[in-house]
Amino acid sequence: MTKQADTALKIGFDNEAYIKEQTTSILERVDHFNEKLYLEFGGKIMYDYHASRVLPGFDPNVKMRLLQELRDKIDIILCVHAGAIEKKKIRADFGISYDSDTLRTIDEFKEWGLEITAVVITRYQEQPQATSFKNKLERNGIKVYTHGYTKGYPMDVDLIVSDQGYGANPYIETKNSIVVVTAPGPGSGKLATCLNNMYHDYKRGVKAGYAKFETFPIWNLPLSHKVNIAYEAATVDLKDIVQIDHHHLEAYNEKTVNYNRDIEAFPLLRRILEKITGEESIYKSPTDMGVNRASAGIVDDAIIAEASHQEIIRRYFRCAVEYAMGLVNRDDLDRAELIMEKVNARIEDRKVVQPSRQAAMNARESGKGSNGMFAGAAIELADGTLITGKNSPLMHSASSLILNAAKHLAGLPDHMHLLPANMIEKVTFLKKEILTGRMISLDLEETLIMLGISAISNPAAQLAIEKLADLRNCEVHLTHIPTPGDEAGLRKLHVNLTCDPEFSSNNLFMGN
Repeated sequence: MTKQADTALKIGFDNEAYIKEQTTSILERVDHFNEKLYLEFGGKIMYDYHASRVLPGFDPNVKMRLLQELRDKIDIILCVHAGAIEKKKIRADFGISYDSDTLRTIDEFKEWGLEITAVVITRYQEQPQATSFKNKLERNGIKVYTHGYTKGYPMDVDLIVSDQGYGANPYIETKNSIVVVTAPGPGSGKLATCLNNMYHDYKRGVKAGYAKFETFPIWNLPLSHKVNIAYEAATVDLKDIVQIDHHHLEAYNEKTVNYNRDIEAFPLLRRILEKITGEESIYKSPTDMGVNRASAGIVDDAIIAEASHQEIIRRYFRCAVEYAMGLVNRDDLDRAELIMEKVNARIEDRKVVQPSRQAAMNARESGKGSNGMFAGAAIELADGTLITGKNSPLMHSASSLILNAAKHLAGLPDHMHLLPANMIEKVTFLKKEILTGRMISLDLEETLIMLGISAISNPAAQLAIEKLADLRNCEVHLTHIPTPGDEAGLRKLHVNLTCDPEFSSNNLFMGN
């Protein structure tokens, strides 16, 4: 069940150095435009777990800390695509829809002492779900604007930059010199929102500017650097490719990197900006537009490279699972495989993969699986120790894994039972006889609740609970796609999960 190691947690990124450099760069850009800067935030503004995985030491909320330092200078606009609301698009890292994530974001901005100035529902065509969401926000005192499709986009610049184009959408009222424009995910209409307001500003005599807050790809790292390749792995569904920014090379004879969509869109975007402002753009390349000082925080490149190597493998597993579930095309999986080959990555490079598969084999050999299925799980603790778990008629492999890991961290013997047999018996009776469930073994979410109840009378269970926080950011692999209860439990523990693209049951419906 346990394999010891002495691997210490390694840090490759300095948040304070990054905040200092990034804040200085933003303020320099504000000074250039004098009156107002629209700052589009690329990537996740909160809980940037991709960044924290590829840049060990990176605070997932470091951007919020930066905004706190600028709080007296900023307005915040939150964009959400009407189509994402209508289709109930899910944010994979939280397991919630984009509209729910918008509500969560508003609440959490308040906790950081930052107020959302307005929410913009983009590409709005009175879709029923989007309209209901708009009503909900307004009835809770949130200012909401709706923007339709921009006439003439993408090629007719004269129509785009006119009263029939950007001018047809309402102006979003702001009062500060920096307007932060963010969103739950890509394709939310952030750029269009910035340009829409700039058009109205210039009609009002306000000279506004635009810039993009970026983290990845890191422009002044080599094209072949694994942190930039990891960005490609994270965006296989968007088909992003990191390339040399030829615009920047031609203008300055300096090699920098950017991604294909920004490079391809730059000539059009520059034309639009010049049409809005009536003067030649200061930007000669998409790299010019970016405000990205992530490289200033890197203190150990070797650590960053290895972390990025691991992220590429994680992204491959995620893509393989999404392909099995019908969420992505074969082209996306092929591309994920090519990225693995590009960096000579193998799935065995992820230390938890083979132990989890061995645990599944052990379950099969013991004949103690569940419903004819045999599953394994493994976790790598912060010190490098490997713990495994396997499924049984009583609990899922994820449940066994987390209990075993908690016992190890608490110094409890392997044979000790943390959940009373009579409690397990009553819960399985409830699931099978009363709720008529097909799967009666305990998933992780149920196991954690029972562990909490057991702690009332069992000091060992209380010790185990206190150690659960030490599992945060640990690596976990399952030999199967987790059930909803397992996935929810692992997400709440904040582990880095991968799994083989195999279903946990022969049933098509993955219920609990």
